[in-house]
Amino acid sequence: MSNLFVRKATGLVRSWSVFDAFVYAFFSINFVTLGFYAFSQMYFFGGGMINALLLSAVFLIFEIIVYASLISVMPRSGGDYVWMTRIFGGGIGFILAITGWWFTLWLWTPAYGDMFRQVVLVPILGVFGFKDLAVWFAGKGTPLFVSTLIAIAFVSVVIILGMKTYARIQKWSFYAGVFGLAIVIILLFTGSPEKFKAGFEANSATLFGTQPGLYDATVQAGTDAGAGTPLTGGSINLVFLTLPWLVFFNLWPNWGATLYGEVRGATDYKRNFAGMAWALGTVTVLGIVFFIGVSRSIGWDFYMQANGAWWNYYWGYVPDVPPLPVWPYPAMLAVFLTNSRILQIIVMLLMSFWWFGWAGTLFLSSTRVVFAAAFDRLLPEKVAELNSKGVPVNAMLLMVVPAIFVSYLYAYNVGAAADGTGGFYTATLAATQGIAIMYFGTAIAAIILPYKKKELFEASPIAQMKVFGIPLITVAGVIFASFLGFLLVEWMFDPWLNTGGEGAGLYGISFKNTNSMLFLLVCYCLSASIYYGFKSYRKKGGIDIDKVQTEIPVE
Repeated sequence: MSNLFVRKATGLVRSWSVFDAFVYAFFSINFVTLGFYAFSQMYFFGGGMINALLLSAVFLIFEIIVYASLISVMPRSGGDYVWMTRIFGGGIGFILAITGWWFTLWLWTPAYGDMFRQVVLVPILGVFGFKDLAVWFAGKGTPLFVSTLIAIAFVSVVIILGMKTYARIQKWSFYAGVFGLAIVIILLFTGSPEKFKAGFEANSATLFGTQPGLYDATVQAGTDAGAGTPLTGGSINLVFLTLPWLVFFNLWPNWGATLYGEVRGATDYKRNFAGMAWALGTVTVLGIVFFIGVSRSIGWDFYMQANGAWWNYYWGYVPDVPPLPVWPYPAMLAVFLTNSRILQIIVMLLMSFWWFGWAGTLFLSSTRVVFAAAFDRLLPEKVAELNSKGVPVNAMLLMVVPAIFVSYLYAYNVGAAADGTGGFYTATLAATQGIAIMYFGTAIAAIILPYKKKELFEASPIAQMKVFGIPLITVAGVIFASFLGFLLVEWMFDPWLNTGGEGAGLYGISFKNTNSMLFLLVCYCLSASIYYGFKSYRKKGGIDIDKVQTEIPVE
């Protein structure tokens, strides 16, 4: 066995506690970055947001059961990659995991850059009086690319510093971010629509140079954009149709699963489950409280109208910049309920830690998958090398360098038509699909684990966890795979299901989006080429990759 892998043990150290893993899961379904970002884009749905948030949490509990179970059976760095390659065998695990965790994460990079400027740069520059620079950073093209480069630099540094240092960064970011959010919620629940309207007009003029009548102009622009998503209610069908967009925010409580080879006590199912479940539950409750607070002071209809006005412009449906020339960041809207500039500055600084504590999730989890593939000799052995902090730096570079190139293509929407339609921007919509397809593969692996790897399962901590004699991991796997199947069908075929066969559909990532489909196909072909190319190369060197993938590496 010792000569199957690059070395006898991975060399990775279990330097994280279960609490560190909880904070990572909490930030992975980040309420402020991913949450506010996704909520703002959901202005044109018919299902109630609170209803959809609760329903999605019910399904995602089964995701947590699946991943907590797999971690306790095989707590190894690489997560989905290790599980699928050991349970399925062959190339399918490699192809799904490498596409999901490596290639499609390049596409997430400009989204992280966009959230960095909207949550950190624009509001902080605004409250410190740098009005013109704040508005510039909110623009298209170069401002986004610059923001993304800064984000990539920060992420690279904190990952290179090692898991212990990153744990401290995310822990203190957690405390600061939660404190800032508490102030935001207090402002929302103690304010009023009248107070907000006055504060919105006055502060937006001071911070961003807006014109009088901003509130009414925003209402009109949002109404013209079709804003109408309700706070609650809607038929069950409309609520279900809201889920495929909402999960952009909360499908990720398992994001740290690839890191559990570096988490102490990872064989304890209950602790694994509790960490992810508490993260999901806490974020869900925060979402409901936030929605109610917005409704009480900002006004739910106005919030959706402001969102519609911004995205209708940013997505290119209208040419003119909206009355509010920056993204309507909810925390920023909340501080407009106070006239204290000092309090506004404090809150914006505290809320920025939601991004800084979360940013490492962009590359950290992925580096462990790339590392695990290299450790199996399916990538150059240099990729499996560790620095003095135990970080696979070369694996990280395989994330960073292509991500810079992809971010450039995205920021300038290379390939777009003269009217701004099409281009690379539409290709990136496949990012969530690629990850969900990988999760679907992991769910199938979980279903068959007790039968395909019977001895391993029976020796595991979850062997006695059954429902009417059926292993709990199998039951949860079936439910989670069914939910993922629903999402994938909706994303792929929504023009017929939701718009009578016409238009782009609700989600924009159906098979009609040929750029997105082509990008995903290229990713799968590239993954397959890497796998079978290295398999052939290693065979010539006397190493049987099939045999490698029957063994579980030592951490």
